Amino acid sequence: MLKNLVCLTFIILSSLGVQAQNLTPKYSNEFLSLGVGAEAYGMGNAVVADVDDANALYWNPAGLVGVKKWAEVSFMHSEYFAGIAKYDYLAVAHAIDDKSALGLGFIRFGVDDIPNTTQLIDNNGAINYDNISSFSAGDYAFIGSYARTLKIPGLSLGGSAKVIYRQVGDFAKSWGFGLDLGLKYKRNEHLSLGVMARDISSTFNAWVFTLDESTQNVFLQTGNEIPENGLEITLPRLILAASTRYGLGSKGIYAGGELDIDITTDGRRNTLIKMNPFSLDPHFGVKIGFKELVQVRGGISSIQQFSNIDESQYWGMQPNLGLGVGFKGFSLDYAFTRLGASDANYYTHIFSIKLRLAKPKNAEK
Repeated sequence: MLKNLVCLTFIILSSLGVQAQNLTPKYSNEFLSLGVGAEAYGMGNAVVADVDDANALYWNPAGLVGVKKWAEVSFMHSEYFAGIAKYDYLAVAHAIDDKSALGLGFIRFGVDDIPNTTQLIDNNGAINYDNISSFSAGDYAFIGSYARTLKIPGLSLGGSAKVIYRQVGDFAKSWGFGLDLGLKYKRNEHLSLGVMARDISSTFNAWVFTLDESTQNVFLQTGNEIPENGLEITLPRLILAASTRYGLGSKGIYAGGELDIDITTDGRRNTLIKMNPFSLDPHFGVKIGFKELVQVRGGISSIQQFSNIDESQYWGMQPNLGLGVGFKGFSLDYAFTRLGASDANYYTHIFSIKLRLAKPKNAEK
């Protein structure tokens, strides 16, 4: 079984390398790389091999087969830069039967009430503050996922289709579409393996700009280029993961951990291993818990190299801490982490909730 997973990984990497050579790489749809769920943040976003709840539609859709209740709901809200930017996530997963499940998710990352000063100076050359309006810039993703167990015991396969909508006030908007593919193999109660291929088809965003003549003049007068309609490309990313879990005694106490390696295909990045076109970004997390009641987490992510004023360099990383509590189908997760640059000195608190719902008694009716 392990040999088959290695072969599949090699095939995917080969195809991603061909795409990376044939397409011009661009950073795009970065809001879809932030992660979801305070549980994952506390683990340094190393959850691809272990995830088995509603958040699996983002991390690894193959993990949706772990949804055993009739439905699961997950919600998260977090804020960037002292509340200027808001990041929201909502997902619902449903167990069709004991072999298959589906999920629907929604993500929004947005900045609201941005001042529009393009009309600050009127036709007479005078400053008129009454001409200042406001607009919002938002990135939206709608995700639909399906997963099913395969004939090989412990092996499941899942896929996600993403529709992406991005809007900057009345000035610009874009639509995009992409596919994710995930594989999960639970060898036994102690070891799980996962493979996640994000944007395996490459995700294309078609941008359309609508700028009136006066706005175009402001662009020219301020030395800015007038944007043109075009495509943004999100190249594939492959994530390899392995997780483990062991009981500590016979009183419900357990400990576990996971290691994930992100392999990007859009050229040299500031990661632990920098290559072209592939760069490798490892991150890992550990956890210890008591039954399903409480869990303490910690993780390391974003291992990067930074420069001092004197141009000397040093290595830095992002620490993450987390706590989860659960009771009778309700879970509350908390993470203490950094949002943004790994060398930033500000931290944030992230909360998320999960609900596990039993099948209603009148569902058949």
